[in-house]
Amino acid sequence: MATASAQHVGTRRGVETRAHARGTLRDHGVWTPYLFLAPYLVLFLVFVLIPAIGAIWMSLHDYDALLGASPFIGLRNYADLFSSTSAVGGFFWQSMLATGKFVLFSVPLLVVLPLLLALVLNKAFPGRTFFRAVFFAPYVLGVAVTGILWRFMLDPGIGIVNFYLTKLGVDTPPAWTNDLPWAWIGLVAMTVWWTIGLNTVIYLAGLQDIPEVLYDAAKTDGAGRWGLFRTVTLPGLRPVLVFVVTITVLASANMFGQSYLVTAGNPGVETRTAIMYIAEVGFEQFRMGTAASMSLVLALFLGVIGIANFAFFRERD
Repeated sequence: MATASAQHVGTRRGVETRAHARGTLRDHGVWTPYLFLAPYLVLFLVFVLIPAIGAIWMSLHDYDALLGASPFIGLRNYADLFSSTSAVGGFFWQSMLATGKFVLFSVPLLVVLPLLLALVLNKAFPGRTFFRAVFFAPYVLGVAVTGILWRFMLDPGIGIVNFYLTKLGVDTPPAWTNDLPWAWIGLVAMTVWWTIGLNTVIYLAGLQDIPEVLYDAAKTDGAGRWGLFRTVTLPGLRPVLVFVVTITVLASANMFGQSYLVTAGNPGVETRTAIMYIAEVGFEQFRMGTAASMSLVLALFLGVIGIANFAFFRERD
């Protein structure tokens, strides 16, 4: 009897211990998602939120890192950007225009060409993996390596491109780094060659997620190649297309290294992009308040473009 009673007590204590453990785990489970999010939240706080708040503060002050005082000037930095008599307003909008041109020239190519390339590389043929690696390989190069490489290729005097054009009988080869529209052509060609592999890989991942049964059903209904692309491939790639367009627009709008290394903003300031001018004002002229206000205006434009992109590609009935 005593042994049975002791076993009953032990069993009850074991049940209570397990119930307590489950309750403790349940209480801790409330915080589990936040623990997984913590690394990202820390990075977001340190590298995005705090710098953004600091940029807003600097844009409202006459901030100079070399001076101790930073007097509050309100919205004067923003007013200067929209003033025709300001020393920075005209140059800033000129750089924004250059940025818009680069986005207009490069984004369609970086959206359409990788898609066509992905459609080819998604087919089964000998050496497919090799060609996938070849097209992606330039993307692993840094902008400094790519910029210096293309600078030597496009140099009007010693560049290999003009050397071979001369051999082919061209009397006056283009000044790829000092004349229009050749400077834009060179910058866009460099960017497409450098980054086409990333968008191609993203498209490939999206194509491989489209169920093959959808293609079979469309073929049964009599769809040809264009019909398969229009009714199956494009709808299946809609989320991927939104992502590709968004990151491509943002990357092109933040172009700096290509112009800085290849054309140095030439001819004149025609290829000096917004990021390039902001860096010049902030780090060469030490006018951090003005640079911060320009950065926030650029960020506002990019935010509007991003929202418009999602609205354009959103699912429709």
